[in-house]
This record gives sequence, structure tokens and C-alpha cells, in this order.
Amino acid sequence: MAGKKQKQSNAPKEIRNAKARRDYFVEDTFEAGIVLTGTEVKSLRAAKASVNEGFCRFVKSDLFIYGLHIDEYAWGSMNNHIPRRERKLLLHRHELRKLKKQVESGGKTIIPLRLYFKEALVKVEIAVCVGKKLFDKRDDLKKKAIMREIDRSFKGRR
Repeated sequence: MAGKKQKQSNAPKEIRNAKARRDYFVEDTFEAGIVLTGTEVKSLRAAKASVNEGFCRFVKSDLFIYGLHIDEYAWGSMNNHIPRRERKLLLHRHELRKLKKQVESGGKTIIPLRLYFKEALVKVEIAVCVGKKLFDKRDDLKKKAIMREIDRSFKGRR
């Protein structure tokens, strides 16, 4: 008997925020659902999105994501979506309270780290972050250079 056929998906694994870990110290991460329209999901399956300029903000007791760019669907009609509209994030109430408390304590912001599919659903990984100063970024670059040199020296010994 032949085994079950596995679905092969041409969908992207994830869309990452390249600037997040470079510009921020990441503290807590959460997985959130996102409210999208049909054409937005189709554009995401074609990997036509960017989360680099994204940030989250509370409006009353709901969390919204701003700056998330999802291109218009190429074969959409005149009812296509707006590329840079605010989108509601779906979290449990206790998670929203925890996030709100951390942000209101000062100096922290909520940044999207990646956008990905979990089976048929679109999920956003968000994180509570603290901005890095210039000297912190320089320290990170120095550490990376040192680690690269150590790796090179070990490879030379083999």
C-alpha cells in the first residue's frame, strides 16, 4: 500500500521583519490571529507583504497593527483591499491585559516579528520590545565579528 500523499505548498513559510532584532531588544513574544479580507490572504500566499515598518497600538481595549503593507491582489476587482490599512489582532483577553500593562509601564513597544500561515490561518508573531541605542548595536556587531572569527579558526583546524 502506498502511503498518504503529503501536500506540497508553494506558499511562503513566513514573512520576517528583518529590522526587529537589529533595532530592538525582544522581551516577550505572542502569537496572534489577524483579521483579513479574501484578497489580502491571496496576496500573502503570493508573498506580497512587508512587516518591516509595522507596529502595534491599543485602541480602547483592542490591539491593532499599523504599517503592515500587503500589496493589492493582482487579479482583484474594484473591491480590492487598501494596502496599508490598520488590521485588528486577535488575542485572548488575559494576553491583551498583559501586553497593555507592559506597554504602559513605559519605554516599550509592540512590534510584529513575522507573518506566517498555520495550516489555513494567518498568524502574526508579535513581541514586546525595547529600542536599542547606537552603542548597543555596535556591541552586537562586535560580538558577531568575534563569533565569526572563532568559527573560522575552528574550521581551519579540521
